[in-house]
Amino acid sequence: MVGYIPPIEDISFLLGEVFDFNAQITALPGFEEVDTDLATSVLEEAGKFCAEVLEPLNRSGDEEGCHVENGLVTTPKGFADAYQAFVEAGWGGLSGDPEFGGQGLPRALQILFDEMLSSANLSFGLFPGLTRGAVEAIAHHGSEELKQKYLPKMISGEWTGAMALTESSAGTDLGLLASRAEPLDNGSYAIRGTKIFISSGDQDFGGNIIHLVLARLPDAPKGVKGISLFLAPKFLVNEDGSLGERNRMSVGSLEHKMGIHAQPTCVMNYDGAIGWLVGEAGRGLNAMFTMMNAERLFVGIQGLGVGEAANQKAVAYARERLQGRSADGGCGPVPIIDHADVRKMLLTGRALTDAGRALGIWTAMQMDIGARHPDETVRQNADGFVALLTPVVKAAFTDFGFETAVLSQQVFGGHGYIREWDMEQYVRDARITQIYEGTNGVQAMDLVGRKLPMEDGDLPRRFFKLIRGDLTAPAVPAELEMVSAAVGEALARLEKLTEYLLAKDADLEEAGAAATDYLRFFALVSFGWLWVRMASKAAASVGASSWLKQRKLSLARFFASRLLPQTLALDAAVRSGAATVMALDADVF
Repeated sequence: MVGYIPPIEDISFLLGEVFDFNAQITALPGFEEVDTDLATSVLEEAGKFCAEVLEPLNRSGDEEGCHVENGLVTTPKGFADAYQAFVEAGWGGLSGDPEFGGQGLPRALQILFDEMLSSANLSFGLFPGLTRGAVEAIAHHGSEELKQKYLPKMISGEWTGAMALTESSAGTDLGLLASRAEPLDNGSYAIRGTKIFISSGDQDFGGNIIHLVLARLPDAPKGVKGISLFLAPKFLVNEDGSLGERNRMSVGSLEHKMGIHAQPTCVMNYDGAIGWLVGEAGRGLNAMFTMMNAERLFVGIQGLGVGEAANQKAVAYARERLQGRSADGGCGPVPIIDHADVRKMLLTGRALTDAGRALGIWTAMQMDIGARHPDETVRQNADGFVALLTPVVKAAFTDFGFETAVLSQQVFGGHGYIREWDMEQYVRDARITQIYEGTNGVQAMDLVGRKLPMEDGDLPRRFFKLIRGDLTAPAVPAELEMVSAAVGEALARLEKLTEYLLAKDADLEEAGAAATDYLRFFALVSFGWLWVRMASKAAASVGASSWLKQRKLSLARFFASRLLPQTLALDAAVRSGAATVMALDADVF
């Protein structure tokens, strides 16, 4: 079976020509020395690490899984060594704050590295991904003392992070959680409770594990306003920064899961674990959502990465597998990539993956603009786009990534259902990305219920205006007029549908019935926009290779003719309203 090939040429094309990385990001304060050439060089090395070190552990890690004994986890063979190599190479601090030892590189590089990590080894990628999310929460809400004590070693990767939210009776509705935190005389707290589904809750890599735990103070009111966030390390940290005694927490068991077997998803018991308040008492959910929003973008990129890897291997298999006769009934057997239905599956995966990578880069660039641009209005505009797109990236990328994995498995036929070809693992691993960090239904409700009404509806209108500007730009060549026109028509329908939903924003049933269909509609139009941009740049490029040009132009036409028409059905489904969804009595389901 062929190995994973990092998509460096496509990345270089996106950064250098589609998004003009040098003009947009190198011009920002602090990024003056980070140009497209440097970014590509860094990502080339990152890709080698993923392909040569991490992908060889993907299948073996899945087969061996993790084990727990006496409250301590053992990861699969090779994981601990690979993680140490990851830290020693400096990959943990790629986009970390230089004040605490990070390299301070742009978010686009981090997101592209996360994609390659997820393509190569989804289970492994969760360790640094969750650590980075915990870093963001501490950096934004922690005291200066907590930042100085914990961030340097977390950013370097020497210490890892975990997020402890969920309890058996409190999943999406965190207002139901029961974990308690009792104040102690020295300003710390004793945390008691049990959390489930805690990814990276323990490992055998050495160092420390920093848990961010949601719990209630003794006098806290019921509901989400009574929740506080606490930092509880696996090992207490001495004044000199060395590790002290083991904190009072342990792994009760490991969850037995459909996929990501090499990732220790723990039931964590906190038996008076010592912790410190992060942010204000009673505002723990506010602090935790800093981490959650970062993780939602990360999970979307996980879905993208799995789709990329699955599609690559399906294409390689389809070129080599001989079955059936040619379309004219002549010669045979022929490679199955010659069959129209197989091509349709491969093209669907590639069209979704390439556009997803482009939207991921654009979103990451908006994050950097929002953090660093000298003009406050520009910063606010960029932050608004990131808020709008966060649920779209998380839900659409993971839905499309799973669909791509399933289509890629289908290309293999029966061979896709057995272990030795890797495809069934991609399907199993990709499935969790649609569920954790807020299910995709929750993301869709966030988009419809919270993000569309922002700025009295002007936020989505500004985004649509941006898209329309690109569709009508002189840079769109005549050969792509059909694509641009199709995307423009879909955009017009999306604009009307958005106004339709904004007029119903107080009706929760209507919003709930519409949400997932609307999010997919929104994502497909966004992808169509980026196909126009990519294909236009490819047609005009003097530096892109001939195969890349041909692929971009063909895929843009395929997307417009084969995938974008889904928006017609989605529009009709949303407008049908909630009546048929809610009509059947629950007792007669």
